[in-house]
Amino acid sequence: MHELIRRLQKGLPSDAVVTDPDILRSYANDMAGFCPAGAPAALVLPHTVEQVQHTTRTAHALRVPVVPQGARTGLSGAANATDGCILLSLTRMDRILEINPVDRIAVVEPGVVNARLSHAVAEHGLSYPPDPSSWEMCTIGGNIGTGSGGLCCVKYGVTAEYVLGLDVVLADGRLLSTGRRTAKGVAGYDLTRLIVGSEGSLGIVVRATLALRAQPPQQLALAAEFPSAAAACDAVCRIMEAGHTPALLELMDRTTLRAVNELTKMGLPETTEALLLAAFDTPDPAPQLRAVGDLCAAAGASEVVPAEDAAESELLLQGRRAALTALDAVKGTSMIDDVCVPRSRLAEMLEGTAGIAERYGLTIGVCAHAGDGNTHPTVCFDAADEDETRRARESFDAIMELGLQLGGTITGEHGVGLLKKDWLARELGDVSLELHRAVKAAFDPRGILNPGKLF
Repeated sequence: MHELIRRLQKGLPSDAVVTDPDILRSYANDMAGFCPAGAPAALVLPHTVEQVQHTTRTAHALRVPVVPQGARTGLSGAANATDGCILLSLTRMDRILEINPVDRIAVVEPGVVNARLSHAVAEHGLSYPPDPSSWEMCTIGGNIGTGSGGLCCVKYGVTAEYVLGLDVVLADGRLLSTGRRTAKGVAGYDLTRLIVGSEGSLGIVVRATLALRAQPPQQLALAAEFPSAAAACDAVCRIMEAGHTPALLELMDRTTLRAVNELTKMGLPETTEALLLAAFDTPDPAPQLRAVGDLCAAAGASEVVPAEDAAESELLLQGRRAALTALDAVKGTSMIDDVCVPRSRLAEMLEGTAGIAERYGLTIGVCAHAGDGNTHPTVCFDAADEDETRRARESFDAIMELGLQLGGTITGEHGVGLLKKDWLARELGDVSLELHRAVKAAFDPRGILNPGKLF
């Protein structure tokens, strides 16, 4: 322990190495429940790539685990400490190094907060579309590590589709550059895509080249109320089958609506069983909104209410963004699932989740990026009640099993971390898991980067 600290301090500023036990405990975990956190040996807060390299070289020489961290808003335990590890927090590496309107790229350090980047590129008439619900807190490095998504994925896609190139510090301190700055490029294996979503297990992202888009017009939304979740899911299928490409298509069930109202006092409708939000950001969204409203009515919507202006649309989206925080407040603790299924089976997913809630005697609210089938069933429970906590964990697993049975995946955007590592093995199968481990060994032969996560 003393040798580790001595070597770290030799190549780092005095304020970059922290050993205070209280501070270490405060950095030891992300926002996931049911994920153990070990006791770290040190917290390192680097400012430069060279300081990251010094940290990994030291860890590699002493065979000490390194757990990379961003803002720790993750929901899988991927940023949780392991015993004796170095917690490597990249939040101080927060510079936007370049915004290039001609090439439509931004070059950023990993600690840049998502919303800050979005605001910065907007000044150039550009946008960075990936927008996780935690976008005002989460970092680009964390988004890359977990392969995160957001509300606008149905039209604009997820983080992986916007990462053109990366600078990555490997376990032994070498610096790897992947990808490109150009709009096109297929030279060699796509190591950039391999690293996106790898949760810090292959290398530590210290710089990212990101693709940007032209800033779209402001969204205009509508809200449709449905007598059942199945009817709302039917509307989703009708909308996508008709060829519409909304900027977002989001669903909240009755439990979620009540929780959001309790937290925000927004006055969203609580008598409906499901609320569907659809928005378009085209120059003239009115025709698409009318067409989508008609499809919702045909699917059984009891009411379709278009927003009068962009401000009202934004209010609706704020309600959706508040959903997970609101559900967490229902009983003080929540487990947020992240199961993605084919759109055609979305209704089965929601109906099955309702059955699981009844079977385990729990409150489970569902909000979803309905346009791409990514559901967030959220189990609300009292962590002080041992029996309820046990049922919460069992219901969480039942929801993941349901998702796989429906041809889905255990995670659409939150990652695997500790929470779902057993389920990842079930989804991948033996052959794929063997190849995953071989790739990990090629990048990190001593197994020091985020050990125990993923698989």
